[in-house]
Amino acid sequence: MSKVRVRFAPSPTGPLHIGGVRTALYNFLFAKKNDGKIILRIEDTDQARFVSGAEDYIVDSLKWCGIDFDESVKKHGDYGPYRQSERKSIYHQYAQSLIDSGHAYYAFDTPEDLENMRERMKKAGVPSPQYNHITRSNMKNSLSLSNDEVQARIKNNEKFVIRIKMPRNEEVKIHDLIRGWVVVNTNNMDDKVIYKSDGMPTYHLANVVDDYLMKITHVIRGEEWLPSAPLHVLLYTYLGWENEMPKFAHLPLILKPDGNGKLSKRDGDRLGFPVFPIDWINPETQEKSSGYKESGYDPEAFINMLAFLGWNPGTPQEIFSMNDLIKEFSLERVGKAGAKFDFDKTKWFNQQYLRAKDNNILAQELQEILKKNNINVELDYVTRVCHELKERATFVYDMWSEGRYFFEAPKSYDQKTIRKKWKQETPEILLSLKERLVKLNEFSSENVEADFKEILNQYSIGMGQLLPAFRLALTGIGMGPSLFNIAEIIGKDETIARIDSAIQNIS
Repeated sequence: MSKVRVRFAPSPTGPLHIGGVRTALYNFLFAKKNDGKIILRIEDTDQARFVSGAEDYIVDSLKWCGIDFDESVKKHGDYGPYRQSERKSIYHQYAQSLIDSGHAYYAFDTPEDLENMRERMKKAGVPSPQYNHITRSNMKNSLSLSNDEVQARIKNNEKFVIRIKMPRNEEVKIHDLIRGWVVVNTNNMDDKVIYKSDGMPTYHLANVVDDYLMKITHVIRGEEWLPSAPLHVLLYTYLGWENEMPKFAHLPLILKPDGNGKLSKRDGDRLGFPVFPIDWINPETQEKSSGYKESGYDPEAFINMLAFLGWNPGTPQEIFSMNDLIKEFSLERVGKAGAKFDFDKTKWFNQQYLRAKDNNILAQELQEILKKNNINVELDYVTRVCHELKERATFVYDMWSEGRYFFEAPKSYDQKTIRKKWKQETPEILLSLKERLVKLNEFSSENVEADFKEILNQYSIGMGQLLPAFRLALTGIGMGPSLFNIAEIIGKDETIARIDSAIQNIS
């Protein structure tokens, strides 16, 4: 068997959807599992839909995801160029070969001619008119025109496309590694354009030629390309490459959370979650679409989540590093049915990765957020805060937004807690607690708790009669992690100062 070579071949027509990232990921995992190589090829034959900045966005997105390529537009190999617009001179010879062998033909039809054909067919009762073996004889092409007229039109620089000549009533069989055998009758297929009037190939011809020349062994792509696979099989056959044809695997769709249709940007906007890996700014409208990176997601958590949208390991395990995924991945365990996107599960994955991350690394990330909020504290202090808050956080920024009392004294106090827990006698009890805390030589969580319990005994009250007020004084809110740990971290002086401030501002 030839060394495994796969490719991810996006078009720079906009931002990279998470469905595209998953396709890249499965290609990457398959290649690495089989000690093969993965190629990034930019398929920019559709110049009319080209979007400025999209290619760089694709490259940057995949880099953030940790998907590395062995050959690409940034890392040249032996099979370049890796941008189809730079391979323009390659394709014409293969289109001409198909014409010479009788498997393709010139078509000179104008847009008006095509529209008239569709109208005629609809009036004849054909619901979905096609350019095929039935209609081609009444159109302007090299099958219906004389050779002299064809050559005259070409000599006069008349615009033309090249269409594949689809055979009549033949079965095209494809063995898909996920779906098994797929059989399509050519009577249900049209004469697709394979070479455009602008001198560029369409996707169909370009991807077949490039896959052959780049020695691609497996084509792993989304199921939206399954209807095109029979055409690609025919092109391999007509070009004499059937023995070098790659194996095909068509991945299931990523579905909306309700399972009703393909996940789209609109769904993300409507339900409040990203569908792109990193932020995308539309170059025409300047509209920003949020990405997982800027929303605070760990790239490994994001990738772990994506891996499970269509694949499962066959075990209860859900947390996989990239190396784990490479080891366990197989196309045999990719499902045929679409996978419903679950945003809550996505957040769960991030939470698990955050909890497992080293506190020092978390502290460095949190420190950057603090600096943006004009708060400068030592890394050791931030590390202690991370240790205390990580079990309660989903994102690093949660430790700032929900734990800002570690970095600044409360400026306000939760009114609900005040109404329920701040009684007439509370200031007196807090002052007694303060007096004990002032005398502590070692201001530890254990010692603060011991003094706190002594006050409970002194006043013959329960935990619930003092703890909420004490928490309110230190944090301004009614809930959070261990209050005694909070006191130890912010320190003796700050604890005393906050008790004084609460008594003054609440009483």
